[in-house]
Amino acid sequence: MTEQDLAGIGAIITGSSRGIGAATAALIGARGAGVVVNYRQKAPRAKKVVAGIEAEGGRAVAVGADLTEAAGAQALVDAAVENFGALNLLVLNASGGMESGRGEDYALKLNRDAQVQMARTAIEVMPSGSQIVFVTSHQAHFIKQTATMDAYEPVARSKRAGEDALLELIPELDAKGITLTVVSGDMIEGTITATLLERAEPGALETRREAAGKLYSVEEFATEIAALIGRKDLEQGHTELVGGAEDFLAANG
Repeated sequence: MTEQDLAGIGAIITGSSRGIGAATAALIGARGAGVVVNYRQKAPRAKKVVAGIEAEGGRAVAVGADLTEAAGAQALVDAAVENFGALNLLVLNASGGMESGRGEDYALKLNRDAQVQMARTAIEVMPSGSQIVFVTSHQAHFIKQTATMDAYEPVARSKRAGEDALLELIPELDAKGITLTVVSGDMIEGTITATLLERAEPGALETRREAAGKLYSVEEFATEIAALIGRKDLEQGHTELVGGAEDFLAANG
């Protein structure tokens, strides 16, 4: 029986119809959190995540929302309050920018602007003691010091811009008693980003796997994210580096 340490809280996990977001939703749902499972287009996948949480005795609701639109962010916040009575946790997991046909500014629009818009909308209702978690990658977190694969660079730079923009919100978060936590992981096996990267640059995954020694699975990375949720000992703006960061740290002195 999982400890119900998150019972009574309402949570939003963006981009949680599959992959890391879905796995994180299942983990915190098992701990008692009411979870808003967010999807952009794939409603059946999101409903399957909800069904899995409910089958384990948890509470969840699937909400379709485009995070690049203000109405999308508001819809998620409203769903958390209406279904679970409060919004105490926001996990900013959704990202993108490698998709074709979305315009050259899409990565920045989603990975920076939409993240800030989602956070600003959420903190309007989040009580003191709440937590925002931003999920990123080492390739993005360290992009100012360490080059990454050409195919991923626009995404990496836009995600780092999103991280910086969220860190700039810390004075506002401090005033409201809300904590920001950054979780950075290496390339994750089985994610859509890894698949697209491998398609764009064959051999990229194996090269990174050799450099890091190991690449985390979706479930392993989600477990690391979930372990940071609800912790009261984390400093404001704490960054957790998950797996394979040694060569990045060494390169950055």
